[in-house]
Amino acid sequence: MADRKQATVEPPGAAPIGVPNALLVLLEARAPLEGLALLAAWPWLARMPRGDGRPVLLAPGYGASEASMQALFRYLGWLGYDMHHWGLGRNRGKVAPYVRALRERVRGLRSERGGAAVTLIGWSLGGVVVREVARDAPEAVREVITLGTPVVGGPKYTRVGALFARRENVDLDQIEQLAHERNLRPIQCPLTCIYSKSDGIVSWRASIDRYNPQARHVHVPGSHLGMGFNPLVWRVIARTLGGKPAS
Repeated sequence: MADRKQATVEPPGAAPIGVPNALLVLLEARAPLEGLALLAAWPWLARMPRGDGRPVLLAPGYGASEASMQALFRYLGWLGYDMHHWGLGRNRGKVAPYVRALRERVRGLRSERGGAAVTLIGWSLGGVVVREVARDAPEAVREVITLGTPVVGGPKYTRVGALFARRENVDLDQIEQLAHERNLRPIQCPLTCIYSKSDGIVSWRASIDRYNPQARHVHVPGSHLGMGFNPLVWRVIARTLGGKPAS
């Protein structure tokens, strides 16, 4: 039974995954500096491709509110996209209810916008939610961009996994198995997975999507907590939305 579990949980080509080490956790303190770097980066951020008015929806990470993504929200709106927050308040980790609610919201947005599919951007656990929405409502989702999102293992390979398990009274191994089973059902839309090898919250190896061959992976140096206002992340997002993906 143990051999079977190991064979099914790990996606093809997966390397051993652990949680980020203590040094990477300490380096999360640089997140405010990444926000300050936006000021210096503005001249080239302002030259990113202009938006085409498509609907774009943002989903925050675990424990975060919509305010955590407000700067990105305003920037993409300034570029010319039709911006929407997820409308579910602070992310309390209730993935299944969030997926159900957001699935209907995205379908509603598509209907309101004359059939225009919605681009979904999720940070960390918010990325888990939007991936599942894309899986369940492929007709309503144009593409998905995730920031430091654990594709493998759910919270198991994160620094908050043990805390999450205690608060939610869940088994991390069972969540890992469920995540694997869900991942066996392909996501049909384009996927961009932004990750950092110096992420101190989510193991970067857990952010690699080996299930969906169309998934594009972009490494951006920086912290996990600063991804939502890291100018290099903004550049990747803007170029991806503008049809000029950065490597």
